[in-house]
Amino acid sequence: MAVSLARRTRLSLEERRDYIAAMPSDPELKRLAWRAHHRGTREADMLVGGFFDARHASWSADDCALFEQMLEEQDVDIMAWAHGTAEPPARFAGPMIEALKKLDYIRVSR
Repeated sequence: MAVSLARRTRLSLEERRDYIAAMPSDPELKRLAWRAHHRGTREADMLVGGFFDARHASWSADDCALFEQMLEEQDVDIMAWAHGTAEPPARFAGPMIEALKKLDYIRVSR
């Protein structure tokens, strides 16, 4: 049991280092990163935060604004759009949602 707890703590520290290293320096991007990674559930954090981490470097100012609007939506809705079980509102339809649906940005722990 103690080994398991120690291993979980070590992984947690490694994850924290990765998170800090990946944090953008621009204040607006930092704010978006924080909001993307602190959604309320681990699943939503992984999906929305992972999407942000994988894609934000290539976003324009308009893309960042659209992502910020998406962050105002409910996590269950965003997750449903990503999984294709619900259609996003027309204002979100397009390349960002198509990239969200790929789910290739989710890190799977092994």
